[in-house]
Amino acid sequence: MGTLTRHTGTFTLEDRIASPWHYFPVEVGPGASALRVELTYQGAAGTVLDLGCFDPAGFRGWSGGARSSFVVSAVGATPGYLPGPVPAGLWQVVLGLHLVPPDGIPFEVTAEPVGMRGEALAGELASGGAGGGASRAAGWVADGVAGWVAGRVAGERASVPASRPARRDLPAAPGHRWLAGDLHAHTVHSDGALSVAELAAYAVRQGLDFVAVTDHNTVSHHACLPLVSSRYGVTLIPGQEVTTAGGHAGVLGDIGWIDFRAPAPDWLTATEARGGLMSVNHPFAGHVSWLHPMERKPPLLEVWHWSWLDTTWTTPLSWWQAWDPSAIPVGGSDWHRPGSDAPLGTPTTWVECEEPSAAAILAGLRAGRVAISASRDGAVLLRRDGALVAAAADGLTLVSAEGPRRRVTGDLVTVPAEAGYHRLVTPAGATVALTP
Repeated sequence: MGTLTRHTGTFTLEDRIASPWHYFPVEVGPGASALRVELTYQGAAGTVLDLGCFDPAGFRGWSGGARSSFVVSAVGATPGYLPGPVPAGLWQVVLGLHLVPPDGIPFEVTAEPVGMRGEALAGELASGGAGGGASRAAGWVADGVAGWVAGRVAGERASVPASRPARRDLPAAPGHRWLAGDLHAHTVHSDGALSVAELAAYAVRQGLDFVAVTDHNTVSHHACLPLVSSRYGVTLIPGQEVTTAGGHAGVLGDIGWIDFRAPAPDWLTATEARGGLMSVNHPFAGHVSWLHPMERKPPLLEVWHWSWLDTTWTTPLSWWQAWDPSAIPVGGSDWHRPGSDAPLGTPTTWVECEEPSAAAILAGLRAGRVAISASRDGAVLLRRDGALVAAAADGLTLVSAEGPRRRVTGDLVTVPAEAGYHRLVTPAGATVALTP
């Protein structure tokens, strides 16, 4: 099975400059049914080391700076990691040097393969603790996955809301309807606070039709999305946020893992080859602004993110026009947890679709049948039959890239469309709705 492996040392700024990722080998012998890894380090406030793992066949999981330990096994895994057999061979624990203080970071990585019969391991995981007579290693497995088990059980018990806000009836093409959603949200599979099921229940209470679950650098949440979607009556779109120090990209679609260590142009190539859609996320958001050069641009751009705190400022619009005016604008709340982010669906991305399936929503996005509003129940600006339709916009001003066009009078107003993006603004100049 292998023995306890320990790696120690001190990371310096020179190590960070040499490479943002460092690998530590772990030999796993035949017969292992689980692997437990723990990272400990000391550093100044703000120091962050990321944690992940590759088995002999490739990607096995990533938790970034959200966790300091993980367990993988055939019967379960810590959120962010893929459950499955534990193959013999050389594994690699990967540490990402995200923030390293000038005086360095002493660290220790320990990894131990564990051998138990599947039934015993399943019992340990289900109980959340080591039973009487269990080995120390078995206890480690149980302790390491206890958080995963608790999250899974809490998610299964998240009650399905008894009612939901009425869906809005917005003008759409025959056989189509406008669906309200959020294309940027996180769960316990990365640094979010909610399980997938809890996120689904929250989305229903917010009156949303879809949410893209975009956990950082992992796809461990993808497997549970169809079942949760069906139970809660909300479409959960498989996604991942490819996360690096040089910027974040949203990848939509059940297309497998995208290697964040590769250059950003490779993310786009892989995403397209597998039938997904890629967006540059929060491109102008402080220290996570987009820095990756790309000659060929992704089709989507997260123009409206919660960090657009003052919507009288037009910085997101100017970035969009400078980056790629043909990019399809989308919105995302970047939801993580109550009290720290904008509510889910703030802003709301609207997509005109034939049906509320993930495939149909992605098709609508790809075709540019998109609008963004500050909230699900506020003013919306849509394109319909070559015209612009302003809903719930009485008293607002319709503005094109060239400036104001007209004041809206009435709750549902249709005006001739012009080329280019348009938005609805308040008398104070705050943007409340946007359409390409």
